[in-house]
Amino acid sequence: MKLRLGVIFGGESVEHEVSIISAIQAMKNLDEEKYEIIPIYIGKDREWYTGKLLKNIEIYSDIELLKKYAKNVVLTNRKNNFVLIKKTGIKRIVDYVDLILPIVHGTNVEDGTLQGFLELIGIPYVGSNVYSAAIGQDKVFQKQILESSFIPVTKYIWFFDNDYKENEEEILNNIEKLGYPVMVKPARLGSSVGISKAKNKEEVKESIIDAMKYDEKILIEKVVDNLIEVNCSVLGNYEYQEASELEEVMGVDEFLSYRDKYLGSNKTKGAKGMASTNRILPARLDDKIANEIKETSKKVFKVLNSSGVIRIDYLIDKKTNKYYVNETNTIPGSLSFYLWEATKKPYKELLDDMINLAIRTYKRKKRKVFSFETNILSNFNGLKGSKGKLKM
Repeated sequence: MKLRLGVIFGGESVEHEVSIISAIQAMKNLDEEKYEIIPIYIGKDREWYTGKLLKNIEIYSDIELLKKYAKNVVLTNRKNNFVLIKKTGIKRIVDYVDLILPIVHGTNVEDGTLQGFLELIGIPYVGSNVYSAAIGQDKVFQKQILESSFIPVTKYIWFFDNDYKENEEEILNNIEKLGYPVMVKPARLGSSVGISKAKNKEEVKESIIDAMKYDEKILIEKVVDNLIEVNCSVLGNYEYQEASELEEVMGVDEFLSYRDKYLGSNKTKGAKGMASTNRILPARLDDKIANEIKETSKKVFKVLNSSGVIRIDYLIDKKTNKYYVNETNTIPGSLSFYLWEATKKPYKELLDDMINLAIRTYKRKKRKVFSFETNILSNFNGLKGSKGKLKM
């Protein structure tokens, strides 16, 4: 019997379209002899849809047409069966799901929000849990945790938007102490959205205003000199970790931007998502530093309690050979399959590994105690001091 695999993608996120590209890539590479693939698309309006037509990228050019022919559903637990129920009209069961593969990017989905919902209804899912997903989305949390584990990160400061409005000069002085140029980032976005490089005070002020359009939490990082950007993917769980080959990414812009990652130089290239990025694979590094980065990647994965496949992005000063963790991506664009193909692991096999890890995680969790059979409220006779009544 095939495993009924629900692939969730989309969501109210600035990385909505990126998620669609990544999900369709994955659905085309899943082994259809093992899995019944059930696409589950979350629109920007937060409505959920399913239907075979959602496997075709062309349908997303006309969202109103998509909504007309796809089924509007909700995912729920009905007597320990996970079902997609039609939301409008007769609320009948549309499909059954055994396991969820989330391929979502950005706020409101990748940041633990979706994982929390899946935990709440009890359905097993692939990838990092609520805690590691939330940390993976927040670049400030990441840096604070990695620093505490003696993992190298760049010099930085951070603040909330109201702090900047109230103490602009103090914050600008602190940025001055970091030294220009700096990178200005919304703390909880991905795909390089809202990120800019600032070379002086006027530019940093403009960049902060732009970043605050996307997030109330802002990160400022010192730019690494003589920069090489390198990425490494890690597969596993807390028990074991396996590192991929390293890639050296080559951006058209001064840093690897959203355009570099997803738009490409033409429409065909952009449709390939992260797989279309200009890269040198394997990265042009000597064996010593390459192996150090792979070992550091496995440590980062474990420290953040990640699961499934993640990607860790590094900044390297090519003169000093010092490297710094830039950020982690708990559900990386294209699931970083191209990094695993370089290790002779085909995308189909990578997806199988991720799904098998999720099944093992779910079985292990089922053996843990999360609640007690006894009901301490069974003999409840009212609240003392409230005269037995609850005031609303």
